[in-house]
Amino acid sequence: MRRVAFVVFDGVTMLDVSGPSEVLHQAGRLAPPYELVLVSPGGGPVTTSAGLTLTGTVTAAEAGAPHTLIVAGGDRLARQPIEHELLDTVRALAERAERVASVCTGAFVLAELGLLDECRATTHWRHAETLARRYPRTHVEPDAIHIRDGRLLTSAGISAGIDLALALVEEDHGPNTARAVARELVVFMQRPGGQSQFSTALATPPARGDLLRSLIADILADPGADHSLPTMAARAAVSPRHLSRLFRAELGTTPARWLERVRLDRAQQLLLDGHSVTSAARTSGLGSDETLRRAFARHLGTTPSEYRTRFGTTGPSRRELPRHRPG
Repeated sequence: MRRVAFVVFDGVTMLDVSGPSEVLHQAGRLAPPYELVLVSPGGGPVTTSAGLTLTGTVTAAEAGAPHTLIVAGGDRLARQPIEHELLDTVRALAERAERVASVCTGAFVLAELGLLDECRATTHWRHAETLARRYPRTHVEPDAIHIRDGRLLTSAGISAGIDLALALVEEDHGPNTARAVARELVVFMQRPGGQSQFSTALATPPARGDLLRSLIADILADPGADHSLPTMAARAAVSPRHLSRLFRAELGTTPARWLERVRLDRAQQLLLDGHSVTSAARTSGLGSDETLRRAFARHLGTTPSEYRTRFGTTGPSRRELPRHRPG
């Protein structure tokens, strides 16, 4: 029986724990079961971010040597210093474990301990930039759902812990068992696309200079207007070459790549607002349906139609609505 230790703490995100643990529990109905144990710095009850209480947690010393360690996340791990007691707990368990994994911002704990140095890793898209900036020796891949680098595994935000756990089950018991668990839980065995498709908020770092800041504000106000490089340069009263240097120095990209991402962000919102693919392409400034499809494939790993279906509404589509029958 493989022991899996979940590290939890006050403020932990409940789904980071319950999602992976349910995957492992379901796998145990089809294959040799896992022994699941909750570990916290002091043992005893832990209050989740939802206000619900997890009971029966033990200390690292009481947990013994787990086969797999999973560090759950919580928003505070990315926003404030991580307490020594939590770091000591994870360090002690990681030294004994064959596999060490994190869900969401649990990656910040692994990175703080140096376990992710020179490793590929991911976390929730909202915190990926912070993780990369705070731990420059970690190679952060913000679009990944989950990543394995040696014995270390990291996953994206919250529900991605389910994807991570399915990967563990597949490694331990094969794809048939993992597929059966995915069917039971009504989730993807491997979800389509990366986690960037879940965010429609443009993650643009603030420009340092007034010139670029003013130009960016104008473009964001009307992404569909003419924003060719010569037009942007003329508006900023600089040469196209100098404008490109400014974009590279302040935003780390080229004007064309930045503009495409702005227009894609606008197209995403238009699709969610009910626009057709053609209308979203034209209004956002991307132009044609094919250009929009290529941008979606390149940045989001999906198609405009799939994106709209997946994120547009939780209710039935218009064609699925029941017809009114006259009485």
